[in-house]
Amino acid sequence: MNCRIQDFKYKDVVCTADGIRLGYVGDVEIDTQTARLTAVVICGRLRWLGLLGREEDIVIPWDDIQVIGEDTILVNYNPPGQLRRKRLFWGEGSRG
Repeated sequence: MNCRIQDFKYKDVVCTADGIRLGYVGDVEIDTQTARLTAVVICGRLRWLGLLGREEDIVIPWDDIQVIGEDTILVNYNPPGQLRRKRLFWGEGSRG
């Protein structure tokens, strides 16, 4: 499957370890010496409507990307303890 860099912006990034949706790709890192994509960057969420800035960006190295699908990118990422993102799937302990 061929994919343009601009197509990455429309793909959800999901952590395979716990199903947490990390967000959309906001940027990519490219090694200009080898012309290879080295990482994808997920922009941090806005804090309080953007008035308090943004959270830290999440940088996912290319080696941690497991699958690039039509709509989703699955990654192997261990978020820090304070990172809370919306779960894509209902996990254990959910009600309903």
